[in-house]
Amino acid sequence: MESSFSFGVILAVLTILIIAVNALVVVAMLLSIYKNDGVGLCFTLNLAVADTLIGVAISGLVTDQLSSSTQHTQKTLCSLRMAFVTSSAAASVLTVMLIAFDRYLAIKQPLRYFQTMNGLVAGACIAGLWLVSYLIGFLPLGVSIFQQTTYHGPCSFFAVFHPRFVLTLSCAGFFPAVLLFVFFYCDMLKIASVHSQQIRKMEHAGSVAGAYRPQRPVNDFKAFRTVSILIGSFTLSWSPFLITSIVQVACHKCCLYHVLEKYLWLLGVSNSLLNPLVYAYWQREVRQQLYHMALEVKKIFTSILLLLARNGGQETPGESSYHIVTISHLELDG
Repeated sequence: MESSFSFGVILAVLTILIIAVNALVVVAMLLSIYKNDGVGLCFTLNLAVADTLIGVAISGLVTDQLSSSTQHTQKTLCSLRMAFVTSSAAASVLTVMLIAFDRYLAIKQPLRYFQTMNGLVAGACIAGLWLVSYLIGFLPLGVSIFQQTTYHGPCSFFAVFHPRFVLTLSCAGFFPAVLLFVFFYCDMLKIASVHSQQIRKMEHAGSVAGAYRPQRPVNDFKAFRTVSILIGSFTLSWSPFLITSIVQVACHKCCLYHVLEKYLWLLGVSNSLLNPLVYAYWQREVRQQLYHMALEVKKIFTSILLLLARNGGQETPGESSYHIVTISHLELDG
């Protein structure tokens, strides 16, 4: 009971962080898209929305873990809850793949990318992505071999879904996705290396001596740097859970459910907290928008303090003037 309560506390903290951070990124992305009309930013927005839904979905599990009641969630409700969690996680993973492919296509074939990529294409990609995600998440509810025959509670992933479901997802989705990420990364690295060699040859031949010195393909390096961080966080977060689930399927005598549900599943879900940090930090538009939002919050907070100082009626006029001048200087310095 104490272990379940501790797990519930950890899950509650993780849920709050996932929802808060991703909601902040969602607001920043909406403002950036409104100002810049960037189609590529819609994919990052969709990633933040998917990760926010993961936080909302696992929030229901917190009640079960922290509750002292012996009555657990019914199997049908638990299955629906886990299907929603799986669908949101699948949408997050597929969006990550879509972002990687979007960056890869922009570097590999920039002219074709800017000709074909528009709001309609991006919307169709996102709509198809969510359709596939919900098909994946609710697949166990229609396929009996992916369901557990017995249910004892409390509600958890393997309380209703059989490890065969995870084995199928790993072989059909996770490991091919990792190989695809590695291919994208290596090909983008090759393209950036070719660009750098061409620039060095031009500089060595003296064709740009005393003239404009072309910059290195900074955007290329930033793009596959972000993809490399993505590959690392995505693989480290989910591979332990998926590999251990495969071991559980192969070894019937092994009892790995406690480790899977209490530790490795939690590690995989934490990827929804890493995604907004990775993409928001390395994406200049989002970072600048978050900075402007912070300045606006600071301005509002300073105005409230100034209003309270004027209406407090406890300080002398000289002290009020002093506070006003001090706050004004703080605004200018910020």
